Amino acid sequence: MDKKSGILSRKDILDAAEKTLRRYGPKKTSVTDVAKELNMSHGSIYRHFPNKSALKEAVTERWLEEEIMIPLRKLLKSEETSPNHLLKDFFLKLTSLKQNHAKNDEEMFEMYAEVTGEATELITNHVNCTIEMLNQIIEKGINLNVFKPVADKEVISRSIFYATARFHHPSHAYEWKNSKRIREEFEQVWDLIQDGFTIK
Repeated sequence: MDKKSGILSRKDILDAAEKTLRRYGPKKTSVTDVAKELNMSHGSIYRHFPNKSALKEAVTERWLEEEIMIPLRKLLKSEETSPNHLLKDFFLKLTSLKQNHAKNDEEMFEMYAEVTGEATELITNHVNCTIEMLNQIIEKGINLNVFKPVADKEVISRSIFYATARFHHPSHAYEWKNSKRIREEFEQVWDLIQDGFTIK
């Protein structure tokens, strides 16, 4: 909160909500808990977010951006990596980020998994942003004659994204506990995927 003006900002609320969610978990955390963290009435929070679901969606949206999308964008800036290797590195990064958070950031990952089943627009935007990054890699690979030319690169991007969903979609988190086996299975799936669009 801005101490000089006494104005409660969106960031103040999201910071407090994330802290509270980590303390109590997404199921037990209430808007009142967040308000207590801010030393404010819960009515102040409702001026920014109409309900608990909207608040959780906003926290999840920020978490996805900071913890998943920003690292992926940084990876995409690599100029020296070939498109073929970059595409695999992208999915290895995506899967490792999701799997590490499932193991080491349980409360936030639980909230993300919960929101995935409820906030269609948020998750659609998350998927579309990921697909757009994949489009860039695919296009570069086609231009460099590494990938087979296609009429619509987004078809390839979405196909690969959904073909690897078992390794990065939160509904499969229970399968990720055996990290060695899940990595071996990813490699097997990736070999099949790569054979389908890479020029020999």
